[in-house]
Amino acid sequence: MPAPLKVLFVTSECAPFAKTGGLGEVIGALPNALRRRGVDVRVIMPLYAGMPWQVFEPLEGILSVPMWFGTAHARVRLGRLPRSEVPVYFLEHHRYFDRPHLYGPPPEAYPDNLERFAFLSRGALELVKAIGWIPDVIHAHDWQTALVPVYVDTVEWAQPLHGSATIYTIHNLAYQGVYDGGAMFVTGLGPEHYHAREFEHFGTLNLTKAALYHSTLLTTVSPTYAREIQTGAYGCGLDGILAERGSDLFGILNGIDAEEWNPATDPYLAAHFDAHDLAGKARCKAALQREAGLPERPEVPLLALIARLVPQKGVDVLAHALDTLLGWDVQLIMLGSGDLEAERFFASRARSRRDRFCAWFPFDDGRAHRMQAGADFFVMPSRFEPCGLSQLYAMRYGTLPIVRATGGLADTVTTYDEATGAGTGFVFHDLRPDSLADTIGWAVSTWYNRPTQIDAMRRRAMGEDHSWGRAAGEYTRLYLAAYARRRGHGFPEATSGDGAADWDPAAALRSSVVGAGPQDGGEERRDAIRALRPVGTADALQAARRLMLIGDAARKRLDMRGSEA
Repeated sequence: MPAPLKVLFVTSECAPFAKTGGLGEVIGALPNALRRRGVDVRVIMPLYAGMPWQVFEPLEGILSVPMWFGTAHARVRLGRLPRSEVPVYFLEHHRYFDRPHLYGPPPEAYPDNLERFAFLSRGALELVKAIGWIPDVIHAHDWQTALVPVYVDTVEWAQPLHGSATIYTIHNLAYQGVYDGGAMFVTGLGPEHYHAREFEHFGTLNLTKAALYHSTLLTTVSPTYAREIQTGAYGCGLDGILAERGSDLFGILNGIDAEEWNPATDPYLAAHFDAHDLAGKARCKAALQREAGLPERPEVPLLALIARLVPQKGVDVLAHALDTLLGWDVQLIMLGSGDLEAERFFASRARSRRDRFCAWFPFDDGRAHRMQAGADFFVMPSRFEPCGLSQLYAMRYGTLPIVRATGGLADTVTTYDEATGAGTGFVFHDLRPDSLADTIGWAVSTWYNRPTQIDAMRRRAMGEDHSWGRAAGEYTRLYLAAYARRRGHGFPEATSGDGAADWDPAAALRSSVVGAGPQDGGEERRDAIRALRPVGTADALQAARRLMLIGDAARKRLDMRGSEA
């Protein structure tokens, strides 16, 4: 039987173990979809406080991780993604990860985050070497693991891992891992890497910039966002670099976990329903109105907004439009957390308009499910939205999105056509209070005046397939393209079952490739590594139970001299 494609995910979040937003949800679902396509995928992440440590299998031995100050030590635990056989390795280091927050108490960040996630990035590479599982592709996600492709190209030079292709996914370019330039030593790399092509960015240390330079290929989470981040308006200072690597940048839409988000089986709901029978949705609406303390009125359109209260989500625009909206015969429920002043503002307005507005803080997962099921419209006035998952959940539950045309919102929501009744939602372009109010008014007017078209749009939206299967196929093909780029030859056996072995990445992903800028100038560097080829080894799950963990490729024995963990 041919060996499968081996892909390692290195991440700071993975649902249901730890998540702050879309990153965790993606990592909690995509590996499972890849596994179903025959990819041997594994995940490495930190073991945070609050996780069910006791259900994870503690592995023998101590993992030694080279750091700027010498060697750090960690223990390793093994778990699985729910409803799958995907292994998840948890790096256990109490000083780094046994804390009340993942990144710091919002809106602050822990001052040692650079060191914490350098440890995660370097530790992930040390772990796979130690257990004898050399991945064909290493997939790093956002700034927390941006050092992974850098380390593969530097400290792993001429070692087995250097033949691994690297993919770097930008989930949200607004967060780049920016530190004082004097902190370069914390990465464990020399000052020769602190220059304008790698880490240095206007006098600061920028982890994402270095990842953009070193990664074999780049992705982000929607085709529109991939185009947007190559412009000054959305590039967050890195638009020039992204345009330069435009031919290596791919936009692949996120999917949703269709098992968790299924109105026919969702355990959080008062009643179940599907596109063929929407009676249960009406019961969910009534139950949601009761839970929110709103009058139980089936004839009134119920709007929902679930978001972090940050400028990206456009909640300030909603605040300016709120009085206009509450002057209409509508109901609005908000759920989220974030800026404390924003929370106080919306809570105050909710107290003064209890008949039409309810604001719930903080976020609650069960309520999020019930809101998606019970609402008639879902509001997302985002300034930018790399992909967005909430609008996909909404459509799955027959709740029509009202969105601004940006990023993944533009890619997933088709605006209503009054002449034909086509569409899956209501889309606006200008991020202004009057534009938002006008579009909500358009949706409300359609609700009252064209109820049959609203019903048809609901069923159409529920019939769309936004599961991870499509995205997993695109990522599999991209992994094979990255493998071929890194090695100079194709993967010996295609695993996707759709002719991926003969796949032409330039042709097949042309619709996702954005920009046609020059290459990153690294061809000479790439030529030097294409001949390197990692050696396959025994199954890691068996080897992990023996865990002859080592600090680097040169170390041949287990270091048992102590642990900071």
